[in-house]
Amino acid sequence: MRSSNPVFSRRGFSRDNGYAGFNAAPQAGGAAVGTQGNPYAQQGGNPYAQNPYAQNPYAQQGVQPGAPPQAPVSTGRMTMDDVIARTATTLGVLVVTAALAWALLPVDDANINRSYGIGIGAALIAMVLGLVQSFKRKASPPLILAYAALEGVFLGVISSVVDNRIASGAAMQAVLGTMAVFAAVLVAYKAGWIRVNRRFYGFVMAAALGFVLLMAVNLLFAVFGGGDGLGFRSGGLGIMFGIIGVLLGACFLALDFKQIEDGVAYGAPREEAWLGAFGLTLTLVWIYLEFLRLIAILLSDN
Repeated sequence: MRSSNPVFSRRGFSRDNGYAGFNAAPQAGGAAVGTQGNPYAQQGGNPYAQNPYAQNPYAQQGVQPGAPPQAPVSTGRMTMDDVIARTATTLGVLVVTAALAWALLPVDDANINRSYGIGIGAALIAMVLGLVQSFKRKASPPLILAYAALEGVFLGVISSVVDNRIASGAAMQAVLGTMAVFAAVLVAYKAGWIRVNRRFYGFVMAAALGFVLLMAVNLLFAVFGGGDGLGFRSGGLGIMFGIIGVLLGACFLALDFKQIEDGVAYGAPREEAWLGAFGLTLTLVWIYLEFLRLIAILLSDN
């Protein structure tokens, strides 16, 4: 599997151009043992470091053996502040275009088909842009921001449809749910309650593959048979699969956090912060959509 995200097979911090990531090996996380335990480790030490510590990223003054590595202070290296700033920019663009789509694309009986068509068209273009970025060797900020803008249009339309025609208040509840999951996973990850290792990575990727395949089969049955296909998107099964979808999104957040943490620790190039922001945006969109659908099912049944 090339990705730590169930939506797109996006490229992470790859070995291309001298830096490493989840794509470089089937393992992710775990103890730094040769080139197999840590996806950023290469034989000979830290692939990023051009300094006296290059052969051993742990052999830094004041760092105890077994402690997480710390990248030497150097210009051009990715920092956590870089990732936070890029993520805030990407999500900000998404939120602005979502708000504009909600306000400017009405979903009343006379306009819903046109608005829905615009939203679906924006989602398809955003998917293409996401795939293009996933195959590029380097992060492209304009491409990532264009993806966020178009994804925002889709989210604005679909949220307006659900909130105004199916379950009032569903959009805000989905936003709060997404924020709660993000905060909970971040706290659990920083506290060490979630250990991202090879077993965790393999389990999450296998579960995500099965989930996506089931949703694809359900979509095919819905297209050719009408209704909700096999019933995975409504009723009791819909609620169960909605919860599974949210849990998968939480797992992918942990993978994103691990990927970003390793990139910072081993001194990935600063432009790689855009890839961290791109991955977090993909995952948060996934969680929001699953929450929106789950809340719509629960509120529409009442």
